[in-house]
Amino acid sequence: MEKFLSVNDVPNLDELVKSALEIKANPVAYSEVGKHKMLGLIFFNPSLRTRLSTQRAARHLGMDVMVMNIDKEGWKIETQDGVIMDGDKAEHLKDAAAVISQYCDIIGVRSFPNLNSKEEDYTDAVMKDFVKFSHSPIVSLESATRHPLQSLADLVTIRENSSKPKKKVVLTWAPHPRALPQAVPNSFAEWMNAADDVELVITAPEGYELDPEFAGDATFTTNQDEALKDADFVYAKNWSSTKEYGKVVCTDKSWEVTAEKMALTNDGKFMHCLPIRRNVVASDEVLDSDNSLIIAEANNRTFAAAAVLRAILEKDQ
Repeated sequence: MEKFLSVNDVPNLDELVKSALEIKANPVAYSEVGKHKMLGLIFFNPSLRTRLSTQRAARHLGMDVMVMNIDKEGWKIETQDGVIMDGDKAEHLKDAAAVISQYCDIIGVRSFPNLNSKEEDYTDAVMKDFVKFSHSPIVSLESATRHPLQSLADLVTIRENSSKPKKKVVLTWAPHPRALPQAVPNSFAEWMNAADDVELVITAPEGYELDPEFAGDATFTTNQDEALKDADFVYAKNWSSTKEYGKVVCTDKSWEVTAEKMALTNDGKFMHCLPIRRNVVASDEVLDSDNSLIIAEANNRTFAAAAVLRAILEKDQ
């Protein structure tokens, strides 16, 4: 791979999943692949799992790692072209990206949407400018529209936990007190649609339909109970309204995933990317049950990241 921004950058999805599982079985099997290589992790926004799992993945491959939280440790970054920089932003992204790429063999970048303008957010300007101005491969640690490392870990988790030739996977909207980005559900839908062993159903209130670019041919319904029937996996996630972009227009608490909702499934496994608001998005009973995969899913973030880094490193060897 030359970069990793979405599932569209993956030449062979099954091989990438297989690589993640191989590394999980023997985490240091490829410890020479990244020897004397530097991974730079650039965070415009906070992170727990993404930061720690990607650092650990790099160490498994023998890489050194540098981490920078731009919002706390760097100059304020200008992202617009042609502006007169006489305000509080001291450095332009095009300069920063070019400089960082001189220090790092691979660069991971995490940025969030502003949730003010869909048109602006969906340009994914920060990620695209890093690709444009960097001389090193870029790995998305989440962008305004996608979270591919999370989605790869999700697919690894699903395949680990079911050998069925066709798995019914339900992506369900869930309540949340804040307006959240659409990156995780967008990406999850995109990756599930690309997997030949998944039948994807998306359920959400009216006004929360995902952009067709990501929803693809997945079945969509506003009837959560109907969607959950016979599901093998239930992936709960909040996202802000798509019709009234960036806003919370539904506060219906009945969308919370409860034990009663999970009883509608085919002994379904519960998934969530974390962090999760307990007893808002899903109940304690669901999260702490034997069918909850949330901790195993988080663990797979390391091996998903290692598989991606390995694929990029081996391309140049």
